[in-house]
Amino acid sequence: MKRAYSPKQVYTMKKETITLSPEWQLAFGTPEVLGTWFVWGQSGNGKSSFMMQLARELCLAGERVIYNSLEEGFSLSFQEQLKRHQMHEVNSQLYLTQEDMEALRRRLEKKRSPRVVIIDSLQYTGLDFRSYRELVEEFPRHLFIFSCQARGNKPDGRSACRIMYDAMLKIWVEGYRAFSKGRFLGERGYVDIWSDGAKAYWGGDNE
Repeated sequence: MKRAYSPKQVYTMKKETITLSPEWQLAFGTPEVLGTWFVWGQSGNGKSSFMMQLARELCLAGERVIYNSLEEGFSLSFQEQLKRHQMHEVNSQLYLTQEDMEALRRRLEKKRSPRVVIIDSLQYTGLDFRSYRELVEEFPRHLFIFSCQARGNKPDGRSACRIMYDAMLKIWVEGYRAFSKGRFLGERGYVDIWSDGAKAYWGGDNE
């Protein structure tokens, strides 16, 4: 039987969190750096740009990040995203790969592997919910961030929906704006990916 804890004991448990920049704290607060974050949205709404911005933000906060570009690979559009978001400024913190899950596992088994793992996107991994759980349980001190295609306003596929519900931080991308839908929520609850595009799409309505 597992140990039971008092409320005071739970209050005092130390958790590893990440301090984001003020703009991002307004959207996502101060989240834990472990488990799963999940980002989904329809094509053409800024999801790819957001994933790159998120990688940059985490690097600037002091994390070392693996960005596994399964969907785009190192295509011209991916190269342009790197340039647009000035990713050379976090060159020493960011590791770009395009490898299957077994190769990624071998990389994460190394002693000093980066703690944050961005996988773009879930549909290209071949993971179902069971194999996803095996992955995150095998590496409990890592943070896995999945991007995912959407069907309507839900993740595309049954396994994707289950993984989304399992995630600590859920981020929905629409109209060049990324909304916190998970357990970490800042005062505003969103961050703009492209301010002019978000203004044109949402006008004065943030809901």
